[in-house]
Amino acid sequence: MSDPTHIPVLLDEVTRFLDPQSKERFVDGTVGQGGHAEAILERIGSEGRLLGIDRDARNLEVAQERLKRFGNRVTLVQDTYANADALARAHGWKSADGILLDLGFSSAHIEDASRGFSFQMEGPLDMRYDARQELTAATIVNGWKEDELARLFREYGEEPTARKIAKAIVETRRKAHLVTTQQLVDVITEVVPRRGSASRRIHPATRVFQALRIAVNDELGELELALPKLVELLAPHGRLGIISFHSLEDRVVKQFFAKNDSLKILTKHVIVPTLEEAQRNPRARSAKLRVAERL
Repeated sequence: MSDPTHIPVLLDEVTRFLDPQSKERFVDGTVGQGGHAEAILERIGSEGRLLGIDRDARNLEVAQERLKRFGNRVTLVQDTYANADALARAHGWKSADGILLDLGFSSAHIEDASRGFSFQMEGPLDMRYDARQELTAATIVNGWKEDELARLFREYGEEPTARKIAKAIVETRRKAHLVTTQQLVDVITEVVPRRGSASRRIHPATRVFQALRIAVNDELGELELALPKLVELLAPHGRLGIISFHSLEDRVVKQFFAKNDSLKILTKHVIVPTLEEAQRNPRARSAKLRVAERL
């Protein structure tokens, strides 16, 4: 179990823009290990309520421990934030004063080799947030056609050598299925050596692993499905804050906010971490926060 004292990303900025007040009701749609939720609960007081949602049962165990001092002011549910509207109403809420999404995976996922998210530690090709679902990274790597893999790596990973990697995977799996993260990394690095052009300064497996994680957990589909429902759940002048970690997610959020006539964008320019936070918390480096208020 991860350290519950971890500092959540963009915490000061989240609390400043969402501005939690006494007696308000908040939804943390990606409660994770409870860092943002804890700060919100401290601000909404004894009559405030928070609904915390996460697909990952292990995260919820940590959050439960971290937030136990708030008693019945907090409710934790294992589900997807795309169901936040139905979950809130099932708990008697007509609306929410604030909603937060902290998208993507956490340091806890990376640090646990058994989850299969890291290309730096050997583990099973899994990558599921919710262990109850059937689709895993291994299912995709060993079952999808070459064209499907190439499209996935190109569209979700923005990987310039997507076709070469897809072809190498298909050729390798003809001999034996790929079952571990290291086996996949070995295939990728055979095709795309680490040393090379400036665009290859990141690890060669970074973009492929991102694409697989997005596909396994349907991250973009979940976000697109959830956004209109979350706006409907907001009370007038309620605020929706979304932290994204790659350009695909941020583009979805930016375009949705811009096209929605019922929203007023509060972050004229996207909010990014200070240099100090980025140095203190490497996960924060690529974080982007956008906040909008329902009119």
